[in-house]
Amino acid sequence: MAILNKIRQRSIFLILIIALALFAFIAADIFRSGGFDAAKQNTLATVDGTDISREDFSRKVESEQRRLGPGGTTMRAMNSVWEQELSRVVLDNQFEKLGITVEGERLQELLKDALQDNPTFQDADGFFSYGKMQEYIAQAKNSPDGTQYAAWLNFEKSIAQQEKERIYYNLVKAGLGATLKDGEIAYKLEGNTVDIQFVQIPYTSIDDSEVEVSKSEIEKYINDHKEAYKTEATRSINYVKFDEKATLEDENALKAELAKLIETRDVYNAATKVDEKLPGLKNTENVSEFIAENSETPYQDRFFFKKDLPATFSEEIFKLEEGAIYGPYKDNNYMNVSRVMEVTQLPDSLQARHILIAYAGAQRSQATRDKEAAEKLADSIYKVANRSKSKFSDLAAQFSADLSNKDKGGELWFSPTDNFATPFRDFVVENRKGSMEVVETDFGYHIIDVLDKRNEQKAMKIATVVKEITPSDKTISEIYNKTQKFEIAGSQGDFSEVAKESGYTVRPVNSIQALEENIPGQGSQRSIVQWAFEEDTKVGDIKRFQVNDGYIVAQVSAAAPKGLMPVATASVTVTPLLRNKKKAEIIKSRIAGKDLAAVASTENQQVKTASALNMANPTISGAGREPKVVGAAFGLSEGQTSGPIVGDRGVYVVKATKVNEAKALDNYTPFAKTQATQARSAVRTKVSAALKKAAEVEDNRTNFY
Repeated sequence: MAILNKIRQRSIFLILIIALALFAFIAADIFRSGGFDAAKQNTLATVDGTDISREDFSRKVESEQRRLGPGGTTMRAMNSVWEQELSRVVLDNQFEKLGITVEGERLQELLKDALQDNPTFQDADGFFSYGKMQEYIAQAKNSPDGTQYAAWLNFEKSIAQQEKERIYYNLVKAGLGATLKDGEIAYKLEGNTVDIQFVQIPYTSIDDSEVEVSKSEIEKYINDHKEAYKTEATRSINYVKFDEKATLEDENALKAELAKLIETRDVYNAATKVDEKLPGLKNTENVSEFIAENSETPYQDRFFFKKDLPATFSEEIFKLEEGAIYGPYKDNNYMNVSRVMEVTQLPDSLQARHILIAYAGAQRSQATRDKEAAEKLADSIYKVANRSKSKFSDLAAQFSADLSNKDKGGELWFSPTDNFATPFRDFVVENRKGSMEVVETDFGYHIIDVLDKRNEQKAMKIATVVKEITPSDKTISEIYNKTQKFEIAGSQGDFSEVAKESGYTVRPVNSIQALEENIPGQGSQRSIVQWAFEEDTKVGDIKRFQVNDGYIVAQVSAAAPKGLMPVATASVTVTPLLRNKKKAEIIKSRIAGKDLAAVASTENQQVKTASALNMANPTISGAGREPKVVGAAFGLSEGQTSGPIVGDRGVYVVKATKVNEAKALDNYTPFAKTQATQARSAVRTKVSAALKKAAEVEDNRTNFY
């Protein structure tokens, strides 16, 4: 009590301490992220002095994610919007410098072109009306939440932006062309050919173990080719995955649970405080309700053919009689128990034709007539078609709302097991060929004519209780404990060694960049990437993450700043290049003389031939793409043999057996035009890439995503 009294007496003092501590925590975070500058806090990036607003960017990301659908992750949407925004800003700067604008009459013309086929903006005669457009804008301005007018303004902006881009890129294209000399060169690059004999000594003829590439050599190569090995900041991680998977014990427990549902069982009623007898799957009279209460999937009141069932069980199930029980049995990640409800003979293919008369409110309907009018029209059409079936096709083309087959006389083939409108399917199944009737479904009224039935065979209605096999609470707890123990042990010792001792697999992931989200084999794991790049996260740090199907314990194994690629990372691509360079020197030192047969014999290779090689496509049959080798071949006179030529796949000795020069043309204009067209077609892609590369970008996306 004395302690409590002292706490009460100093309560204001304690509150002040806590408040100051919280303030210090928040203030530290604010100062780390740039202080109290509100504008800076709302700036996602700055491109050539132009700020990109975080709020505006975020709205666009949300919109893009909706457009992408279920597969559109936040990061995928964000990266897509980023490329769009980057392009927009760099282009807007170009538009401003060049004075390119779209407004006034030109904007009105563009809006007309975009909207002239939209009935909302057409007059009574079906022509575009500026008056209708102004009415729409006025109505949009008065919309309660302002979203309609905002959407209109965005539409105007997009139309204007597209036109400015068209003008800009056309200006660039106007400056591109090709001279007759360019056309002549293009013609000769393709038309001049050379036939060769050659010996290829592949780099694989020398074992990699015979050639050593040092770390210092890799480092020198990177420094000599800095542009090719520039990289953003990266992190590498090792991780161990702990899956929350059901054990055999869990499966057996679920199987026992399903087995109890087969027969009548006693269930305690908490309201009446007595045991009640509930029917099981074997004897329930309302199977649909039973399945709804006990299964994770609803009852399908339809017939199945043998081919429709899983091959593992179809043979045994189709031997059963009506009322028989099969299971419990495991089907992939589910435990099932099934009851045969009905056994019959059904054709597997049905042909019918129909005329659908839809009405307002029917499923997928765009009709305006009411249900009563639709029924009367269907009855009238039925009387005509029933009297003269030859008119059925014409009636379908004129009246049917089913666009998929109205122009085919309303004909369609389907199976009794297809997911078809039940009344439609049942009518065709239950009636013989030639039967015709009006049948109502959720889509409207159908005039159905049964045309054909084929391949009658055994079919079953099957009621199945389905339960997903999931780990029990006990299993989940055991997995959590294993994860926690490993996390602690890995933090105190060597991560990989601890994993090895425990029998866990360590998976490495190298050179992750800050805005990536996927971990190979684990899909989107943005939180792991964010953690790896946090300012306080150091190499060797370990953290546990809960994921959809378990846990991941990750360790940061390496960190590289923005700049040149680390030797360890670059060695994957640089080592083969340097190794092949050294192999080339070894091979060249072994080649004596220019006799192809002698070289081939000494190197245990063959003399090969290749015909009609050209510079436009420098590929050698049997050797692959070798620009240096083909270029060297064109430098030889007919009958001349080269010295060793270092290629991409080996060292070559080449003899030109025939040099064919393309016939000179009087005019190379067609080839010049082709060159110009190719250059202009690449303008949008190349100019956009060049502008982005030249832009000064301060990218703060990692602060927000």
